[in-house]
Amino acid sequence: MAIPAGARWHRWRSLRGAGGDAGSATAEMAVALPALIVVLVAALAAVSAVTAQLRCADAASRAARLAARGEPTGAALGSAPGGARLALSRSGGEVSATVTIRWSLGPHLPGVELSAAAVAEAEPGEPQS
Repeated sequence: MAIPAGARWHRWRSLRGAGGDAGSATAEMAVALPALIVVLVAALAAVSAVTAQLRCADAASRAARLAARGEPTGAALGSAPGGARLALSRSGGEVSATVTIRWSLGPHLPGVELSAAAVAEAEPGEPQS
């Protein structure tokens, strides 16, 4: 007894699975995994940038306090990220300190300039300009 052609196809398809989507999980993973890695790298970069910004703010605050007391401010940059620049200014009875860095993920990638400023009142008896 011969099996009709349509019945053979139906039997083969039922053995294979009704959905016919074999391998779709692999294809979905191939698309989703690189996207997940990009999101993870972006999140880590954001955390790194925020950490650098906070270190700049700490260094600026420390430098302003030291300058307000008339002490050397070189030690203030110890808490700042590498390559930080410090700018001090006096106005009336206040001392202002600004710490600036150029931050990027790598030497060949574009970066952003991060800066933080702090102001402290000059101690009595310190020279004012």
